[in-house]
Amino acid sequence: MIAICLLAGKIMLQSGGETYRVEDTMKRMAAALGLPHSHSYVVPTGIFFSVDATEPAKLIRISERTTDLDKVSEVNAVSRRIGQGQLTVQEAHELLLQIERKPSGYAYAVQLAAAALSSACFTIMFGRGWGDFLPALICGGTGYAAVILFHRWVRVKFFAELTASFVIGMLAFLLVYIGAGFERDKIIIGSVMPLVPGLLITNAVRDLMAGHLVSGLSKGAEAFLTAFAIGTGIAVVFSLLM
Repeated sequence: MIAICLLAGKIMLQSGGETYRVEDTMKRMAAALGLPHSHSYVVPTGIFFSVDATEPAKLIRISERTTDLDKVSEVNAVSRRIGQGQLTVQEAHELLLQIERKPSGYAYAVQLAAAALSSACFTIMFGRGWGDFLPALICGGTGYAAVILFHRWVRVKFFAELTASFVIGMLAFLLVYIGAGFERDKIIIGSVMPLVPGLLITNAVRDLMAGHLVSGLSKGAEAFLTAFAIGTGIAVVFSLLM
């Protein structure tokens, strides 16, 4: 039963779930499984869980985090079914293991296509005409591909995002220089939008509002580092070419 609660919390936290939601789900699952006096403490890099004063607390270390709200929803569905008595302990454990083994997110081709199209649409939204639609499409897709590629080589997310934003800036300058685009600032702004940590910022604010100060501040700091990496990469391009 403890393993089920820890596994559910691990999947949710790795998939972008808010800290307070992870704690609440683990507490509800433990109560439904016959452990009414459970305690959980969740931070972005770990989960502490205890059922009572006689049992030692359990710890799970979280090293990789991504965004997969489908998995968060599936774990919530399992939690509700446990609360309604529709699942046994073994069935719940098997379902959670299946959710954990599922590939995260969409295929890379789908992600690149979505990033490219959203970049082009953001460029239109920011006040530029259709003349910069195609350059933003190219820059956004290339930048997102660079994030994926560099993150495989260097496991530090900051450097992958900085390098990707640098690639976006250089490509935008090149496309405008050869006459394929018109306003490089609009192209750059639209192209970096898929890199902006929107979900992370939202979760940081929600955790702070729920009273989870450690998690809220740490997620806010992570979002700030991502924003700083994007800004630094673009600033380097401007300093070199302006």
